[in-house]
Amino acid sequence: MRIAAKPALGIMILCLSASVCPGQSDAGSAPPSTKRPAAKASRARKPTTLNADDGLSVIAAALDPKVRRYAGHDCSHLVHAIYDHAGFPYTYASSSDIYEGVAGFQRIYHPQTGDLVVWPGHVGIVVQPSRHVFFSFKTAGPGIDDYEAPYWVGRGQARFYRYLKTGPCSGCAFVSKSLPHPAKLTPPDRRP
Repeated sequence: MRIAAKPALGIMILCLSASVCPGQSDAGSAPPSTKRPAAKASRARKPTTLNADDGLSVIAAALDPKVRRYAGHDCSHLVHAIYDHAGFPYTYASSSDIYEGVAGFQRIYHPQTGDLVVWPGHVGIVVQPSRHVFFSFKTAGPGIDDYEAPYWVGRGQARFYRYLKTGPCSGCAFVSKSLPHPAKLTPPDRRP
């Protein structure tokens, strides 16, 4: 008899709590239990940005001669190939589009190593922000320069962007299916 009374008592308490709870009887508001997971889900989806170690990975990829050789002969393709090789893929965008802002990057005002420095018509990767050094494709090929040098200041106000990470490898499945890895590309001088 005692065993049967415990389940019945539990069911009765559940029924009473359901009828007394104002959140469940009000059809205009969702129960508190459904609001909490939604808030947790939105926090879980909040993207994070590259950290200092990630920035060093971007610079390491920039130093790889294979990446530079297969990146084409302009700044936006070079930067795209470097980020992809470093494990931070994004949908290709021209430097002018990046300057205006593209998905996958957040505008920032204090750059760190690995961030993008962008002008209308040119993009590079910040190497050493304390000395304003960046890496990009220049007239003579890939190289470094000072983004506060008179030439770059004359191009207008530089903008800085930081890559947004939304998961362990944001967009990797899309990129790996649509583009071959730079190391697997045929060099330009050997294409049919």
